[in-house]
Amino acid sequence: MPQWVRDVCTANNIDISYLRTGGDKPPLVLLHGLIASGACWTPVARTLESEYDVVMPDARGHGGSSAPDRGYGYENHAGDVIGLIQSLGLTSPVLIGHSMGGMTTALAASRTCAMLRGVVLVDPTFLSAQRQVEVFESDVAEQHRRQLGRDRRELVDELRERHPHRSQEIIEYLADARLRTHTEAFEVLRPPKPDYRQLIHTIGIPVLLITAESGIVTTAMADELQRLNARVRVEAIPGAGHGVLYDKPEQVASLVRTFLAAR
Repeated sequence: MPQWVRDVCTANNIDISYLRTGGDKPPLVLLHGLIASGACWTPVARTLESEYDVVMPDARGHGGSSAPDRGYGYENHAGDVIGLIQSLGLTSPVLIGHSMGGMTTALAASRTCAMLRGVVLVDPTFLSAQRQVEVFESDVAEQHRRQLGRDRRELVDELRERHPHRSQEIIEYLADARLRTHTEAFEVLRPPKPDYRQLIHTIGIPVLLITAESGIVTTAMADELQRLNARVRVEAIPGAGHGVLYDKPEQVASLVRTFLAAR
């Protein structure tokens, strides 16, 4: 990992651990998905740090941040991000989120457009009501619980075999993040979620939506979101699934850089 600052701030009544590249530059806040961490944004942050002050927090229940017994809805996550921005005194940051972090970004932006300069959503968890129920009633939380007692090296080797195209760096970060994710964090999957269509409709700042060929956000969904909000620009990354941030970090970073250059 680069020699960035690791620190903790208090926001929304919890401690939020974050990585920060630093410097007197325009700020970016990068939000990760479920069972990930701020460090999982490292390859993207590395390409941005020369021009931006990149802040990569661990969500509640993840990494070094607090893990309260309850309070894992998207309203809580959005409140954490807004509190982080205020606590660190960030001026007009761009908010960027992947997966769970993408939904958190959309909710935070819909509430606080005046605080932000732009929004990037990387295959956010925009799910239908039926799909929300299916995911919540699946065994993903139980699968995670079984993973927590595993040896780190075994987990790294398994991830390496399952995702041979991912960098060793990303594999290591994902393994560490998995082992530091509390089971309570899976409460974010409990339906109902905020209506993503309404969220997008109310965002009054530029939005970049990055989709993946076999991700969550389909072409039809992306087209609908553009009809709901003319500020939404869509860019698709071929040959990737929902883990596009880990599979194609260079392409994600390139699209983000182009979007930021126009702000």
